Amino acid sequence: MNHTMIYADHASTTALSPKALEAMLPYFTQGYGNPSSLYAFGQQAKSDLEKARAAVARCLNAKPEEIYFTSGGTEADNWALRGVAELMALKGKKTGHIITTAIEHHAVLHTAQYLEKQGYEVTYLPVDGEGRVDPAAVEAAIRPDTILISVMAANNEIGTVEPIAEIGAIAKAHKVLFHTDAVQAVGHIPVDVEAWQVDLLSLSGHKFGGPKGVGVLYMRKPLRLPPLIHGGGQEKGRRSGTENVPGAVGLAAALTEAVENLSAESVRLAALRDKLIEGLTKLPYTKATGSLTYRLPGTASFVFEGVEGEALLLHLDAKGICASSGSACSSASLDPSHVLLSIGLPHAIAHGSLRISLGPDNTEADVDYMLNEVPAVVNYLREMSPVWDKENQKPTWVL
Repeated sequence: MNHTMIYADHASTTALSPKALEAMLPYFTQGYGNPSSLYAFGQQAKSDLEKARAAVARCLNAKPEEIYFTSGGTEADNWALRGVAELMALKGKKTGHIITTAIEHHAVLHTAQYLEKQGYEVTYLPVDGEGRVDPAAVEAAIRPDTILISVMAANNEIGTVEPIAEIGAIAKAHKVLFHTDAVQAVGHIPVDVEAWQVDLLSLSGHKFGGPKGVGVLYMRKPLRLPPLIHGGGQEKGRRSGTENVPGAVGLAAALTEAVENLSAESVRLAALRDKLIEGLTKLPYTKATGSLTYRLPGTASFVFEGVEGEALLLHLDAKGICASSGSACSSASLDPSHVLLSIGLPHAIAHGSLRISLGPDNTEADVDYMLNEVPAVVNYLREMSPVWDKENQKPTWVL
């Protein structure tokens, strides 16, 4: 049994930061009042919820009244897309056109596909080989009936950061609403809703040291989307359900901490990330995926030809390394990641993907260990692979 455990899957989820835990604990045992109650005990919870809302707003350069707490990024994405569609329908536009990209998270892609079934038209813009969408292509796709542009701030699989401010300026010039799924970006790169000119922004607490099960939809005033969830009229009538006070308080504490440490931590993580990329791309028939210039500080992603992603993860797990693959390990589908196919990788190569996403606890010693173990596992799997030419040490598809 290997007792080393290196957690290198922070893009999937993060540990609750000690500050977030400390901020949350009183609301489970002492300050557990319902914020909708009129007595002082409930009103104290309400006051603390509003302090959390104001703290989140400060981190995004937003106004507190533009922050709506949700159950996570997925709900926020659904609410943004479906809410805009419903708002336009209420204004008499029963159908319309939506622009998004081919590499969005499934929370956006599947919601767009749902809206297509309702009669909306969706343009899925391609990306370049680094996973970046061209702002000019976004502008060219705008039609008179375009109701929404939705482009993620940073990709969850390959770490590429998108030109959000440029797209925001285009959307504003054409008077089209603009949403960004910033789940992977918030807490990791500077996020400013004014500089980006976004109307809607989604984020999720557990991606930056906050708790799971709580997120935010930023909604620029005076935009008021119809509710996705109906009930008691919480969150100014926009999002019903008894507020998750400990979750909101924990998210705000974690985000405040992440934003305060952003500059120093970005530099530290980027150095570790670059060391990983430099070391692992020395392996033959190995490629770093995503942009090397516009990239999340902690995310390194690769494809290893002749290797299957799921086998790679299981062998790395035996070495105590927790990472992830873009291939659909957990689904019934054996298709490789839609993101890797969208950046132009052939099926055969896209199957051998690995994402290493670093966080606050990762050290240079962790990177050194991974630089030793990952190549060893890749070489071992290649020697066993039916698509690896052992004699010439290359994939069988290389002539």
